[in-house]
Amino acid sequence: MTGAPAVHLGQEAAFSRAVFDGRVTAARAALAARGIDVMVVTGPENIFYLTGQQTPGYYTFQALVLPVSGEPRFIVRQLESMNCRANTYLDDLVAYGDGDDPLALLSDITRKAAGPTGKVGIDKRGWFLPIGVYETLQGTLGDMVDAAGVIESLRAVKSPEEVAKIAQAARYVDAGIAAGYDAITAGATENDMVAAMLEAAVRAGSEYLGMEPLASSGPRSGVPHGTWKRRRFEAGDPVFLEMAACHDRYHAVLMRSAWLGTPPDDALRMMDACQRALDAALGAMKPGNTCEQVHEAAQAVIDAAGYTDAYRKRTGYSVGISFAPDWGEWQVASLFTGIKTELKPGMVFHVPPALRLYGAYTVGVSETVVVTEDGYRALGTIPRDLRVI
Repeated sequence: MTGAPAVHLGQEAAFSRAVFDGRVTAARAALAARGIDVMVVTGPENIFYLTGQQTPGYYTFQALVLPVSGEPRFIVRQLESMNCRANTYLDDLVAYGDGDDPLALLSDITRKAAGPTGKVGIDKRGWFLPIGVYETLQGTLGDMVDAAGVIESLRAVKSPEEVAKIAQAARYVDAGIAAGYDAITAGATENDMVAAMLEAAVRAGSEYLGMEPLASSGPRSGVPHGTWKRRRFEAGDPVFLEMAACHDRYHAVLMRSAWLGTPPDDALRMMDACQRALDAALGAMKPGNTCEQVHEAAQAVIDAAGYTDAYRKRTGYSVGISFAPDWGEWQVASLFTGIKTELKPGMVFHVPPALRLYGAYTVGVSETVVVTEDGYRALGTIPRDLRVI
């Protein structure tokens, strides 16, 4: 339209051009070390990390062609091209229409970037690589090298700028959990509570989330990953609250527990075990220790308290860049048995010990923490005790 304001390259970018250039340079070095000449990047988290592109429209096909030598090219739906221009500094966008075949474009561009003998890498374990897409690319590009983990390894240690964004998201989470507590009254509903949580977090500054809050009450809270479902709070109810918030696609998460009335002794003992397990995990959260050691510190507390059968899960996971369907970075790092990844300053984890009497209630407590030079720093400010209302 004549006279319409222009969309400027990078006008809404989360970081400077220099930051993204540095990330691309590091990615190229990592690819070269693996003997990969060009990588097809399809995961929205990795695309954001390398370029800054973010949109709820990633359900349509998009792919970044990243050669070791030469400029990256981004294949994106035409409708998203202005969004991409605003969020990135990419000079070479290949926009396709809704009637076009983006895989034909991708195959042609990738083949030219790789050359006749170049190796093409792709994340074979990514959520956003459907079987049909992979088979089509295999038919046109031949066998591809599994490049899973190449970009994720670069995302593990956050820069001070990234940590600042996660810390900002943590402030939004604090607002949401505090509002959730205030909404827990007899006769109110789970929907009332979650509406208050989301409103407070969004008003505080949060953007759209990688995953919805996990919030439930009464016997429903005894089912893992339960969400709100119109149930009214009653006297004696347990209430479970867990939510994330987002700043520039960087997430922080917090889990808290409440009880409407006097909690039973069993719930208090389980909550005490969760508190001590969290303390033990955080005590092991220091550079040089491994992800496994953090988990084992928490697991030892759970085992000693007699709740081994109720704790068959990892103790935590990396957090940072996320798009639905998750608020965590499971591809980057997990705190669990067998994970020998060494902790380094700048890594960020959500650590959520929780115990359940299945079908009756869940209690748990968590923190989002940054690994520091001599330990950790918790980003949340909400007290960790079981909130009795």
